[in-house]
Amino acid sequence: MRFRKILPGVAAAAAVALTLTGCGGSSGGGGSSSSGKVTHVAGAPSWCGTKKITFALLDGFGGNSWRLVTTASGKDEAMKCPSVTGFKYADGQGNTQKAISDIKGMVSSGVNAMVVFPDAGQAVLPALTSAYKAGVVTVPYRVFPGGKAGENYDIWIGDNFAHDAVNWANWIKKNVPGGGNILFMGGPAGNSQSTTESNTLMKNLPDSYKLVGQTPFVATDWDPTKTQTLLSAAIAKNPKIDIIVSDFGPTLVSSLHLFPDSGKPIPALATSDGNSLSCYWQQQKQAGHPFKMITVTTGNDNVRLAVDWAVAKATGGQIPKETIFTGPVFEDSVSGKPHPVTCRSDLPGDVYLSAQMPGDQQAKLGK
Repeated sequence: MRFRKILPGVAAAAAVALTLTGCGGSSGGGGSSSSGKVTHVAGAPSWCGTKKITFALLDGFGGNSWRLVTTASGKDEAMKCPSVTGFKYADGQGNTQKAISDIKGMVSSGVNAMVVFPDAGQAVLPALTSAYKAGVVTVPYRVFPGGKAGENYDIWIGDNFAHDAVNWANWIKKNVPGGGNILFMGGPAGNSQSTTESNTLMKNLPDSYKLVGQTPFVATDWDPTKTQTLLSAAIAKNPKIDIIVSDFGPTLVSSLHLFPDSGKPIPALATSDGNSLSCYWQQQKQAGHPFKMITVTTGNDNVRLAVDWAVAKATGGQIPKETIFTGPVFEDSVSGKPHPVTCRSDLPGDVYLSAQMPGDQQAKLGK
């Protein structure tokens, strides 16, 4: 198994190389360029209407493998609709001002609809609002940018992080019964995803389960190096850790060896999927050091629902019923349902087998 180094701008380069030429120009007001009458292109999904559009996908930061897969998934979804005759992509590269400029630039270029990953949160809300008021169908997703649908953008398509936490809690009660100490390793301090997950998890567990370490979660920034440092400190401070919860499992791969290195078994793990993690689990099992693990989908396909909404509104297609992405459980090492832990050692570690896009196709991205 190998890992890929994602260079700055690689996602943008890949997307630009696939950009289609087509008509631009925004029409209509109030963030919707559709006439209100539902239309449908025969053979296409129900959300694909007949009006020709140019579509844009924007990242606040696109420089990692998860974003590379998510960007490609978004483009794949948009291309299911023949009415999308032009596709554009922009990567803010972690620079808030560039992300704002990218949104404004897409409006000026004449796109009809855009889906935006607003990494900078409320800092990009004025730009989103301007796009919406200019008549561009505007759909932020995953990170909440503030504001209100119908005033600042058409709709925000979030991820049901609470649903993941409930799935983790149910699994923990069944597979680590009687209570225990939980170490929750989340992302950046204060981020809404980790906060929601931790709070929901504990609300769905009895008092016999206790959080140890920083609460509501240990802030790792989803960075493997920082994760290792913080996990080492947590092991030293807490002699008994029964369960680790993490909302981005692959960051733990380089750190879990700290438990056997300290003469302790690896705790039960409730997290999200990644090929590197599944292969690590398989290696440990083969070495005689198995541990219990559940994964939920990592959420690359959150973008697909956002694309469906944006394209439907802009082309005149059928608006989806769902307004939030809800990912299912992916792997369970105990029950094997809905899938056993699945390692593809022939693929890079940074692919996500829970995504609709096949792992073999993900492995080719960025090359």
